Amino acid sequence: MKRVLQLSIFLFFSFCAFAQNEKRPKSYNYNRGVEAIQNNNTEEGLSYLKKELAEHPDNGYALVWIASVDIRKEDYGSALSNAIKAVKYIPKKDKEYRSFALLARAEIYNRLGQRDKALEDLNLAIKEDPDNYDNYQTRAQQFYEDRNYELANKDYHKMISIDPGNVVAYMGLGRNLQIQELYKESLESFSYVVKLAPEYSSGYSFRADSYFGLKMYSEASDDVLKALSIDGDNRAFYCMLSIADSAFNIIKKKLEIQEIKDPNNDYWKYSLGVIHERKQKYRKAIDYFKQSALMDASPITYYRISNCYENMGDFEAALSNIDQAIKLDSTDYTYIQEKADLLYEASRSKEAIALYDQFINNDPEYFGGYYRRGFMKDNTNDTEGAIEDYSTVIMLKPDYAYAYLGRGDMYEKLGKHELAEKDYYKVIELDTIPEDNSCAQYAFFALGELDKAKSYMNRIIEKNPKDGGNNYDAACLYCRMGQKEQSLSYLEKSLEKGYRRFAHLMNDDDLDLIKDLPQFKEMVDKYKSLHESEVDVDDESCKYEETISEIPFTKENGVCKVKCKINGLPLHFIFDTGAYDVSLSNVEATFMMKNEFLKATDVVGKQNFSTASGDVMEGTVINLKNVEFGGLNLTNVKASVVKNQVAPLLLGQTVLSRLGRIEIDNAKQVLRIHYKKLIK
Repeated sequence: MKRVLQLSIFLFFSFCAFAQNEKRPKSYNYNRGVEAIQNNNTEEGLSYLKKELAEHPDNGYALVWIASVDIRKEDYGSALSNAIKAVKYIPKKDKEYRSFALLARAEIYNRLGQRDKALEDLNLAIKEDPDNYDNYQTRAQQFYEDRNYELANKDYHKMISIDPGNVVAYMGLGRNLQIQELYKESLESFSYVVKLAPEYSSGYSFRADSYFGLKMYSEASDDVLKALSIDGDNRAFYCMLSIADSAFNIIKKKLEIQEIKDPNNDYWKYSLGVIHERKQKYRKAIDYFKQSALMDASPITYYRISNCYENMGDFEAALSNIDQAIKLDSTDYTYIQEKADLLYEASRSKEAIALYDQFINNDPEYFGGYYRRGFMKDNTNDTEGAIEDYSTVIMLKPDYAYAYLGRGDMYEKLGKHELAEKDYYKVIELDTIPEDNSCAQYAFFALGELDKAKSYMNRIIEKNPKDGGNNYDAACLYCRMGQKEQSLSYLEKSLEKGYRRFAHLMNDDDLDLIKDLPQFKEMVDKYKSLHESEVDVDDESCKYEETISEIPFTKENGVCKVKCKINGLPLHFIFDTGAYDVSLSNVEATFMMKNEFLKATDVVGKQNFSTASGDVMEGTVINLKNVEFGGLNLTNVKASVVKNQVAPLLLGQTVLSRLGRIEIDNAKQVLRIHYKKLIK
């Protein structure tokens, strides 16, 4: 459960704005300021409230509103000053507002790390307004964070005495039992929550975690699916992954059944892809992800497909799919970073570094961009450039051990031994627990502590012996030590366990000592050949051919209209590269439903969608089984039905992205679509 204080404050303010029990300010500036803040126009609201304070500097109500905005803006100095004055000036008779001014001040103290003062204010808030269950909820949360579960439970029971149907209180009781691994006892609370609020996803997702703790995987899976079906609950998603680790066949079968029951919802195919990816069943995962993408071309789905291909070592296919993700959402630089890493793995280092330049320009304060670029420069002999990037990482994140190791190696390469030694000692100081991605073994070796280096490496492998990456690290370490046979042995173990980063392997100067050996070349060739046989059998390069389709259109009011058939019904759609979704009017949808071009089972649910003008509207979501135009056929296309009788049929980016590269030839009035056609 998340901290709820700030939300409680704003909910309370919404209530207080209309409460009539106490005499509260009625001035124009105050009321306009409150109204603006309630409508999320904070700057406008602050302007009015500052005018109010200029006339009435002792208006505690205005001060607490300003403090609430300060909290939201993380301006805690101003927030604390305003909250202190608010507590001073709000009339003592107005218990509700004084209580919440104290709550606001408690939140500020908490964010400043002054938890004792925060607790004092929470106690005062309860004393001011002892019948307000939100006060107890906030204090219970602080007790929970302090691991004082007994006192937290007392507050939750008090909430229940005030409001017997309080869902948050029962959730809190269940959570406190769960965190103490009292899973059986927690089930009672979560089960009651489910009865109180059957459409509240957290009741199911928390109960799923308790079932999981009891190894009741079937019951946990049922609750996971229920929570996911309500709102895609994040906690349920991660519980699904845990079940996949412990009882894969159970969650797999439950998802398959759900997919049959709810065939128009792509999320179940996506989830099946996720659990197969989790178990490193990449070919099957890709198949499910592709089925999901056919129904809803989501960037995250293509990102996951790319990840699967990357883990299989097929970097070209991975690049193709990450490009598709970027096409769908060019604002998410996670995809840009992923593409840069893939370019490096595909032996395209210059392009990778150039893309990291772009990534860093977008987020210059994130240390990870500099580290990856420095690592690539390190492995392409740009020693000075690598030192500069590693030094930037150390400035931004002084506790990142790998940056010191990388810089130390670069200093050593330049003969700057004292600087290198200083960095190696820093690595050992920071990296004290041997685990995946540890690096202290290299620092021990660089400092001449060979036995410590070997011991540390062995402890890493013992913790996770199935990980190919750890065995690869051991190969690098022993190669640095000059022990060729040991290095080759660990390299083969890494390849046996699925390590497929061949481009990095060939670029990695840690392995320079063995790269010219015939055993090395034979081993790499062997596993490269094996990799080629592992790559998904539906490899697009051998089953598809590049094709161009020309589709005529007519111009009407500046837009392209194209003939199409929707589930066999002849219609026209507007080819709209600015819209994201497919949408049609309720007139068209009603006609299709009445004439059996749509069925009740084609109705998926509701969602907000964006138009080409940038407006966001709510619509019913339906599944179009077939969309045909210009010889192209698309199946299972999601569309939003808008509450507008004259809205045109729009074909947006979710479908356009499935077609391929699109050109609009206004002179010939044709759409030219470049796509890959399946070879029969």
